[in-house]
Amino acid sequence: MSGYFITGTDTGVGKTMIAAALIRVLAKSGHKVVGMKPVASGCRQTEDGLRNDDAERLMAQASVSAPYASVNPYAFEPAIAPHIAAREAGIRIELETIIDSFETLSATADSIIVEGVGGWRVPLGRVITTEHMAKALNLPVVLVVGLRLGCLNHALLTVEAIKLAGLPLAGWVANRVEAGVDHGDEMVGTLVHHIAAPLVGDVPFSENGTIDSVAAYLNLDGLISS
Repeated sequence: MSGYFITGTDTGVGKTMIAAALIRVLAKSGHKVVGMKPVASGCRQTEDGLRNDDAERLMAQASVSAPYASVNPYAFEPAIAPHIAAREAGIRIELETIIDSFETLSATADSIIVEGVGGWRVPLGRVITTEHMAKALNLPVVLVVGLRLGCLNHALLTVEAIKLAGLPLAGWVANRVEAGVDHGDEMVGTLVHHIAAPLVGDVPFSENGTIDSVAAYLNLDGLISS
């Protein structure tokens, strides 16, 4: 079983779109692939319980079916920081529960794409963070860099933190999340120089980008596995 943990330099950098596009590419190449969003806030009430748009987007691209509860074991209604949402719901986010769900998905898939929440060290409780979740799953990391002012510092700090966590950085994606960013090409070039992992995608800005259009900019041949 293989897979990748998708993290970002911040919230709102397009992790879900990149994760979904990665699932799409793997599915089209014949992999039995599923997505996982272990922790999600900003969910909506449905007849079947709380549902998260990002988790459902990942599920829509999977090549094998999986129960929602395994894809998104922790779902919270308010669109706030997950540790605050969990506290308000009287729930403690447990790594063991996430690992159990991951193992359930592993039984039906040969690849799992796990999307984190927010950036690399978003708190999930008093002690654990997104980093602890990534370490518990022990997957190579793909970093999504939202290309905008300030991203160079955020990207390099995140790369350093991933390295300190002892996880391989499989690759990174430059996602141009804002229109007309000054010196965007130079910013990408700077990160290519400083990040010792392959650039596997430079995704242009689009107000109406689709998963297929994003997938066209991903080159998974360069991804480093564990």
